[in-house]
Amino acid sequence: MVDVTEEEMDNPTFKSDTVLSDVHLHCPDQRHLMVRLNAVGQPVFLSYFKLLWNAEDLASEKHGRETATEREQQYRSGDEPYDTDRNNLKEEKELKIEGVEALLDDDGDLEVIRRPRSASDIEAEGVLRDRVHPVILMKGEEDAFEVEEQEGTCSDVVKIEHTMATPLEDVGKQVWRAAFLLADYILFKRDTFNCCSVLELGGGTGITSIIMATVAKRVYCTDVGEDLLAMCEKNVALNKQLVEPGGGEVKVKTLDWLKDEFCTDPEAPYSWSEEEIADLHDHCTVIMAADVFYDDDLTDALFRTLYRITHNLRNSCTVYLALEKRLNFTLRHMDVTCEAYSHFRNTLNDLENLQDRKMKYTVEPIKPDFCQFLIYERIEQLELWKIIAEQLT
Repeated sequence: MVDVTEEEMDNPTFKSDTVLSDVHLHCPDQRHLMVRLNAVGQPVFLSYFKLLWNAEDLASEKHGRETATEREQQYRSGDEPYDTDRNNLKEEKELKIEGVEALLDDDGDLEVIRRPRSASDIEAEGVLRDRVHPVILMKGEEDAFEVEEQEGTCSDVVKIEHTMATPLEDVGKQVWRAAFLLADYILFKRDTFNCCSVLELGGGTGITSIIMATVAKRVYCTDVGEDLLAMCEKNVALNKQLVEPGGGEVKVKTLDWLKDEFCTDPEAPYSWSEEEIADLHDHCTVIMAADVFYDDDLTDALFRTLYRITHNLRNSCTVYLALEKRLNFTLRHMDVTCEAYSHFRNTLNDLENLQDRKMKYTVEPIKPDFCQFLIYERIEQLELWKIIAEQLT
């Protein structure tokens, strides 16, 4: 028998080996390619995210969602279309049964058609078969994107390297829905961000910074971890066809919220130069972060970083924070709660109520009813907040 103290029962701890983003779990892309292993041995994939630039793309995507919703409602209500689909399904099953019977030999045994061993066998027998196994483009660092470059570039696709499932400390290597929500808002409000200088905190794979750089002048995309920053830098290079036409620029830099100063060590990868720090302080008018509020200590560190940086800026700035309110059942409350979100809201309120003679922070929510330029599920738990950091002196 194991003795469990009362304190241990009141503070249970559950650990999960891996975390998987819903963007990858329900990825709308047909192409999902493994390209390499990163420095810590994690498989790295390349995904294509289509931008719905024109009205036809938007209408087609909207029609698809409305059709799916309508069919779901019909299924639930038991309307006639459901009966029609059910009859069609029955006919398909009957055809499949007939096909199976046709494959039986004289003794009633099933004849199995073997998969051809080579491409020549396929051509010889006239058998067409789709490849369903993962496609590995290239191993190693050199010429990792040679295959993709042969296919050309286009202005309506964002190509992002990412991992599929990671430990909690590596979640920045995945793409999250809140990043898409913030990217949608940037594309919807292009004029607001035109020619701005922008700082992103917790940039991860860099997708939001890349979208921002299509309209902004310069974006400092920051995070921690050399392997993550290298992935981010590679994604910036993959999408230069989106950024360069508008004269935008993405600079990938390290920024640790748990430290009070920028890393200026020239020997450290992705460190800051004194000129870059001065440029940030003199010209930055927008700060943004997406889906970085999942740990209370990190949330506190981010708000301390926001406070410090906004105090050092020459101009007032606007901060955009996107997040997904994730619900969890806890034994402590015996109910479904959202403790990380609650802590975020409390910290946000503390910032707004802060008595400061130099800065005034005004917080307001942004209703997520703007156009959708990326294909993902915009669930009701997604939120976008705007903080106006106004210089008083």
